[in-house]
Amino acid sequence: MSLVISSSPEQKMSAISCHNIIKRYGETQVVHEFDLDVADNEFVVFLGPSGCGKSTILRMLAGLEDISGGDLHIGGRRVNDLPPQERGIAMVFQNYALYPHMTVRDNIAFGLKRLRVPKAEIDSRIKEVSDTLGLERYLQRKPTELSGGQQQRVAIARAMIKTPKVFLFDEPLSNLDAKLRNHMRIEIAKLHQTLKTTTVYVTHDQHEAMTLADRIVLLRDGRIEQVGSPKEIFERPRSAFVAGFIGTPPMNLVEMSVKDQGSHFELSCRAGVVHVNARQFALEGRERATLGIRPAHLQVDTSGGRDGGFFGEVQLIEYLGNEVLVSFSQNGGESSNEISALMPSAQAPRLHERVSFVADPQQVHLFDIDTGASLRIDKASLH
Repeated sequence: MSLVISSSPEQKMSAISCHNIIKRYGETQVVHEFDLDVADNEFVVFLGPSGCGKSTILRMLAGLEDISGGDLHIGGRRVNDLPPQERGIAMVFQNYALYPHMTVRDNIAFGLKRLRVPKAEIDSRIKEVSDTLGLERYLQRKPTELSGGQQQRVAIARAMIKTPKVFLFDEPLSNLDAKLRNHMRIEIAKLHQTLKTTTVYVTHDQHEAMTLADRIVLLRDGRIEQVGSPKEIFERPRSAFVAGFIGTPPMNLVEMSVKDQGSHFELSCRAGVVHVNARQFALEGRERATLGIRPAHLQVDTSGGRDGGFFGEVQLIEYLGNEVLVSFSQNGGESSNEISALMPSAQAPRLHERVSFVADPQQVHLFDIDTGASLRIDKASLH
């Protein structure tokens, strides 16, 4: 069920501050010194693969998991030891947890009735949230008479009705089909624009994260890998992990040998050669690096190899409508050596045809081959 509490008019601030938050289960530590400030009215998305700690952190915010170490403040108040109902939060779960024997109206009103809110006020709030979420015509139905998307709207309405300071969403759309998931994602975005409530949203779906978030917190093994706007994380990944996780289709990551050519560095592998500006990346003294290039930033080579590039035999062609994703390999199809390029469908090559692509030098990323850290030089450091 949703966790909710009424907010008094003077409790307007809803910023969240996490300082060195730790979670242990016995001797096993699963969240490591989690530091994050979420601004009032901000929409923050926790993103990462399964087991990275995102739901565990959300449950600590909600009070459903004890905090093993560190400090958590909501609205300026330390809430480490407060029960869920005293934190000013509302949580929407992956499973809707609606009472099947109750009508939609009674499900939405359940928390208010338990708090003995006057009937007239309950009726007023139900009208407001049902109008906002388009549930007016379903109020007398039972949950089993609703679609998955309608049930999720009821779960959100039940959370909304207590006017919380903070909304927490734990993978709320993962049980829906693709079309309905897209529809509900748009509804949640519109709802946030209307309510302006501080929101923390957990998902493993990068498309949800990229389209909903003001900022994304990308997690890996219980640690923050990168925090930033969707644009920042997509365009300036701080590690090879971020680069490979964000973006559809995923970024090509290729191990390259490095040769200092004075004005530029030459990076080479069996599949090709790329030249990069000597002042753009910290490559001095390195013999190898991991090169990253998105499939959309590879173009068909028209220079005959004069400007370097990648070449190989087409192993797979994936039709995406207006575009095709072409996967090619130098070594006869070994997946670890495959590189993918996105190109117009009308220009698609044939299977097993030899192809050559050049990388846009402004869109190349380089990473330390051992740590995965970005080797891009911050322009500010050059002045």
